[in-house]
Amino acid sequence: MYKDFTAELSWATQHMPRTKYALEALPDLSQVRLACNMHLDLKMAPLVAGLLDKGAAIYLTTCNPTTVQDEVVEHLKSKGAVGEAWRDMDDNAWQRSFDNALAWQPTHLCEMGADLTTRFHQTGRPNSIVAGLEATGSGISRLAGVTPQYPIFNWDDLPVKEGLHNRHMVGLTAWHTFFQTTHLTLHEKVVIIIGYGLVGQGTATSAKAYGGKVEIVERDPARALQAQYDGWHVVTLDEAAQYGDVFATATGAENVIGAHHLEAMKSGAFVLNVGHVAKEIAVDYLRSNAVMSEPMPYINAYTWHDKTVYLLANGSMFNLTAGYGDSLNAFDVTLAVMVAGIGHIVSPEAQQQGAGVYLLPERIWKGVL
Repeated sequence: MYKDFTAELSWATQHMPRTKYALEALPDLSQVRLACNMHLDLKMAPLVAGLLDKGAAIYLTTCNPTTVQDEVVEHLKSKGAVGEAWRDMDDNAWQRSFDNALAWQPTHLCEMGADLTTRFHQTGRPNSIVAGLEATGSGISRLAGVTPQYPIFNWDDLPVKEGLHNRHMVGLTAWHTFFQTTHLTLHEKVVIIIGYGLVGQGTATSAKAYGGKVEIVERDPARALQAQYDGWHVVTLDEAAQYGDVFATATGAENVIGAHHLEAMKSGAFVLNVGHVAKEIAVDYLRSNAVMSEPMPYINAYTWHDKTVYLLANGSMFNLTAGYGDSLNAFDVTLAVMVAGIGHIVSPEAQQQGAGVYLLPERIWKGVL
């Protein structure tokens, strides 16, 4: 049995008025079969509930099994959604959920990470999909290797999402989660931020505000120069691995912290990931070579060579796996833009758009701010 989710959903809806108004403005969706591949936490419940109220058929999968809140999925299934996601589902079940979602023959996709889109184009299924929506930089990068068979609208690169969610909320909530999980602060700690995109910038600024001595690792010369002009000390990860106290990956790429970096770290170092990809850190190396214990929830202590490195949430997206992610009021803006994007992909205008990847038009999302 899952808990009664009515009070939690009511609280979230109360503090997300932009999303509520954006949902009310949607047309009838009774002809829409929407497959959603996204984080399934409390903040997503008002979105899915509102889409169901508009008549849409919904298939829920997750872009990250470690961030699923089972009570959210069960509540939405009780409201009529089809759900195939649960916390910490294994990789076989996770991959199977993508195939089942596509076999359900959706007419539209709403994604964070492009798992369904890339799977669709790899398998050559009959095309029932009219249009799609993508929310993440990782997903947009993956789509660069795909020749779309339908229009896909990118809303990750919108100024309101980049500036609010990416730049401000991810880093702020990551450090809130760090304090909550470890019962430690960043004072007297050297904090290494790996990646100086918008997420990395926000993570660095918040770390400094909370007392950390912050240094930046960035491979891209232009971003490294930007970090220097912003006043940060820029180092290589090979250097920083030897003395850093806390390492935060914010790149969206795989294997950013490799085995040799973990070997170089001092005992007691903390490692966490705030990027979308769950493989930014060489977790498999730790699992194969170290003994793991869990002194506190979401603190995975890996001991080998007479030292211990603390991997938080086992390398998964830390602020959503061990914490609550964005605040309701901030995510209200993000979610309202998503609703506007859904309204666009079900419109005749989007259906007439040629296949390809497009930025969500400004006139579509500015109306919900």
